[in-house]
Amino acid sequence: MSSRDYKGRRVVFWPVNIDSSATTREGRKIPRSEAVPQPRLDEIVKAAESLGLEPIVEDKAYPRSWYRQTRRVSVKKIGSKRRTLLEIAREIRRLRSRGRGG
Repeated sequence: MSSRDYKGRRVVFWPVNIDSSATTREGRKIPRSEAVPQPRLDEIVKAAESLGLEPIVEDKAYPRSWYRQTRRVSVKKIGSKRRTLLEIAREIRRLRSRGRGG
């Protein structure tokens, strides 16, 4: 299934899109204050599952670093792509804080 099959229903993104240590030139799509430092793929999947977004992980290279084999995630869309990324980042933050506390 290609990303064109998802059009309008799903959002395709890479972990760098919500990484606070990445610059916008490197691919961050949300404000640094809302992003999370070095999000792991398993955290993204867990956050998306807890939000009911049915994540699908795909082995695809990020276009800006095509020489590095990375993975991308496809999730159900919540409003705009930016809003979806913000919700996932917030959920990762919540899961991280809950993990430390207990």
